Amino acid sequence: MIYHQIPPVYDKDSKILILGSFPSVKSRENMFFYGHGQNRFWQVTSTVFEAPLPKSIEEKREFLLKNHIAVWDVIGSCDIQGSSDSSIKNVTPNDIGMILNTADIKNIYVNGKTAEKYYNKYIKNKIGREAICLPSTSPANASWTLHKLIEKWREIKNN
Repeated sequence: MIYHQIPPVYDKDSKILILGSFPSVKSRENMFFYGHGQNRFWQVTSTVFEAPLPKSIEEKREFLLKNHIAVWDVIGSCDIQGSSDSSIKNVTPNDIGMILNTADIKNIYVNGKTAEKYYNKYIKNKIGREAICLPSTSPANASWTLHKLIEKWREIKNN
């Protein structure tokens, strides 16, 4: 069993909640979200919000809060082999209530189909809110080019 060790990023001004599935090995090592060098999350979101690409963890945290974005993951603990979403078993979800009770979240987005699957299974009925599924920024989602991801992810800024 591997436990999620990375605290969520949010504050009272967060309006957008983006949920991944579970941190990759690299993210767990770095103790911050989307830590794999080939994950396109930071490239996509910084382009959407017309901001410089954040490099350090502190820059990433500042970028998220400045743009009213909360980030966490659906899964709080699970059995997983490496970073393979398809190997996830024995899921315990995170309680996103603390974010929803603090911030006026307008929209909840999930980063990819795995996050959507576990959100719908464990969280949706509990909180009574739909999540909008965006294509995964993971390098494993190679069928989506950076340009296509950016175009689809623009939705987070336009809602």
